[in-house]
Amino acid sequence: MQLAICHPKIRSKYIMNKIRVRFAPSPTGFLHIGGLRTALYNYLFARKEQGTFILRIEDTDQSRIVPGAIENLITSLHNLGLDFDEGPGKEGDFGPYIQSQRLNLYQEQAQRLLEKGFAYPCFCSSETLTNMRKEQQEKGEFVKYDRRCLALSQSEIRQKMANGEKYVIRLKMPDKHKFRFYDLIRGEVEMDSSQSDDQVLLKSDGFPTYHLAAVVDDHFMQISHIIRGEEWLSSTPKHIYLYECLGWEPPKWVHLPLILNPDRTKLSKRMNDVSVDSYLLKGYLKEAIINFVALLGWHSADERELFTLDELCEVFSLERVNKANAIFDLAKLDWMNGQYLRLLPLEEIAWRCRHLFLEKGYDISDTKKYHLSIAVARERCTLLNEIVDYCKMFYQPETLTEEEEKILSAPEAQKVLAWFVQKLPTITNWEVDTIQEVINNGISELGIKGKAFYLPLRLALIGKIHGPELHSTFAIIGLEESVKRLKRYLL
Repeated sequence: MQLAICHPKIRSKYIMNKIRVRFAPSPTGFLHIGGLRTALYNYLFARKEQGTFILRIEDTDQSRIVPGAIENLITSLHNLGLDFDEGPGKEGDFGPYIQSQRLNLYQEQAQRLLEKGFAYPCFCSSETLTNMRKEQQEKGEFVKYDRRCLALSQSEIRQKMANGEKYVIRLKMPDKHKFRFYDLIRGEVEMDSSQSDDQVLLKSDGFPTYHLAAVVDDHFMQISHIIRGEEWLSSTPKHIYLYECLGWEPPKWVHLPLILNPDRTKLSKRMNDVSVDSYLLKGYLKEAIINFVALLGWHSADERELFTLDELCEVFSLERVNKANAIFDLAKLDWMNGQYLRLLPLEEIAWRCRHLFLEKGYDISDTKKYHLSIAVARERCTLLNEIVDYCKMFYQPETLTEEEEKILSAPEAQKVLAWFVQKLPTITNWEVDTIQEVINNGISELGIKGKAFYLPLRLALIGKIHGPELHSTFAIIGLEESVKRLKRYLL
């Protein structure tokens, strides 16, 4: 496959200070909350600065690839409204955008590093490395490669290669060197090279590690800002050194704060409960998820909390991203989802709930009844899935307990039911205001009020002692079904 790796003619088409950012996940499973936050901040920054948002798939660790993960990532981003400008299926001038399709490029750069003396081949077996680490741990030393293969002569290296011995290529980190760089969130950062290992750049199978592939791709794709999680901060000296060794100008660095559980433990992407799909399946709205995740580290100038995606694109800035770790507060997500349930157009919520009602076997062909039930339910629910559960009483009569049936068999309760069975068919305008007038008349004519009046009606209509306003319940269930349910308990 021919690589498009920033040919000089292509490079001239781009303004060198143009904002180009990337979200570069590994196809090892579902999109998780931490990954979504990284993707979202890259997307928002690109949109705010009229830049380019790129999706790059980092699949160099072939042993961890999950079939279908690439398609799932692309679908998840699209469903959340985070469409990329360049990436798999949307090729630009800098593709391919899947790293396994760019191997010759990484191998060429690894060879350059070897020739310049910035890298060296390492023939140590996994057993040798394991024993080395164990010995260092026992001595209380910093665990890192001890460079035994760096002492090999060129003739020894050639002989080992001729013998077919497997080897990797390692970066030769400088000794006693202070790496200083500016992070747009953390300011000036200084790290000592003594805490950096001679990182493997190219594995024995010819595939690069993350460190080489990311630097090479970020250079040739002209990435202007690397916006990624704090967990990569300690690797930044290796990446800066690679840029230096290869004679390239590094991008700007942006390391986002960690996302923690309320107990201050790190939110793990390998826990099923942090996958974005799991939240969508539970009934969280994409608008609430995007809004909530945007606030996991960023805040607006006016401390406002509810934003649409378009509004976030207008107000987002890296300057307002916190250094402090963010807390994943599920209670706040629940609150926010409830807000969006009530703020979004009723028709939109009804459309998103539609498949849930059909899966339950509910007949929602009566659009007026369906929309009325959604309108009542969304005022009392937090999740989409809760709406269909709440609306069950409108579509499927509940079976009463013996104790509840005993309540309905009482003379006063029978009097209430009989009155409504007689009066409801006389209503010509089946609307809540008219229904409320009939309810008021019933209280007046029967001389029954409070619990003695409302409880029999609620039990007969919805099988519950608590529920929405009685006039709303009648309006949703409808005249014919209301009379049918009341008659069911007349003796």
